[in-house]
Amino acid sequence: MTDAAHRNRSLALLTVLHGFTHLYHVALLPLFLRIKSHYDLPTTDEATLLLTVLMLAYYAPSYIAGELSDRFNRKLLLTIGLALNGLGFVLLALAPSYSTAMAAVVMAGLGGTLYHPSGMAMVGDLFHGKGGWAFGIVGIGGGVGFFLGPLYTGWRAETTGNWQTPLLELGLAGVVAAAVFYFLSDSMDKKPGEQNKGKSRQPLFPSPIMLGVFALAIFAFGIRDMGGNGVSTLGSLFLQKVHGWNLAHTGFALSLIFLAAIVSNPLFGYLSDRGGNRPAWIVLTLMLGAAVAVFVPRVAASWTIPVFVVHGFFFMACYPMIEALMMESISPAVRGRAVGIYLTVSGGAGTLAHWLCGRWVDRMGDATQATAYHGYYVMLAGLMMATLVGVGCLEWIRRQRTTENLHG
Repeated sequence: MTDAAHRNRSLALLTVLHGFTHLYHVALLPLFLRIKSHYDLPTTDEATLLLTVLMLAYYAPSYIAGELSDRFNRKLLLTIGLALNGLGFVLLALAPSYSTAMAAVVMAGLGGTLYHPSGMAMVGDLFHGKGGWAFGIVGIGGGVGFFLGPLYTGWRAETTGNWQTPLLELGLAGVVAAAVFYFLSDSMDKKPGEQNKGKSRQPLFPSPIMLGVFALAIFAFGIRDMGGNGVSTLGSLFLQKVHGWNLAHTGFALSLIFLAAIVSNPLFGYLSDRGGNRPAWIVLTLMLGAAVAVFVPRVAASWTIPVFVVHGFFFMACYPMIEALMMESISPAVRGRAVGIYLTVSGGAGTLAHWLCGRWVDRMGDATQATAYHGYYVMLAGLMMATLVGVGCLEWIRRQRTTENLHG
């Protein structure tokens, strides 16, 4: 197999795994009110807490997953991760109690945490110089997963009258996909750590200042994720409480946030590879995505879906470009650990949005009035704008490393 064929096959396989990883992240979005009723929970935030716990279990061990990625067989790590993720959803579908459901989402999150440190590092290694395009292609998988998750669970739960059915089906599909991936991924590098043997314990950055700037960047991305996650979770509750939409309609609307990313991720990723202007493209997509989100509770119900689509088209496009910029700022020998730290801090902060949105709705005087949501969406847009700080930090690190390499 030629080098080009090897890279393209690896990219395709990573794209499929990325789709499953993010499908599980959003599968619960339309189901919160049904889950609350099923377990007889007193407040909405206890239902949304399931997703927060899932995502905390996904993000908290990311540094450990990064260590494993830099040292062990990434193919095996990716296979185990998807299998555990799927089994967690099987257990969630069969959970007889709220406490068992909590254990299930923890299992799912721990499985999912193995994907990004290994997957992102592999893309960075395989497509150096064309990272924006490559991460954009992988982003298509994420977009498809984000699209299908709420669409499928909302539709199946509505048609079967049972919110557990779609979760069981998606969980079993993930287990099967893990087995298929293992047998089809022979072309992938089975021992990625060997090329960095003896180097995996080198420091992340050559100076404390550079490490501090990186820490500021990932904190800013955590604030971004709080804003982005809040748009969809608060949107789920808003559509059902204010507009009276059913699960299928709500799931369809939320899925379209991510469907637009299937086009925008590779498009802007490709554009950002040209001319060395990646930060400018990130700023453009971010600002437009954040601005459009403000209008979610301010437009008529018939305009809600177009607003979601435009928001997703621009906001989701910033992710692969930022990931490409991060890979350009980090030594290949420590990419797994760096991605692990990034996911632990930024993702851990971002996932608090799901729980917070449940609390906001519980505390609203009248959660059935659109005006009650206006201020919250302005706040979410402001949180998304924090990304600008992180982008500036990564660009500064990239320039510093480029200068050091030239003089070294």
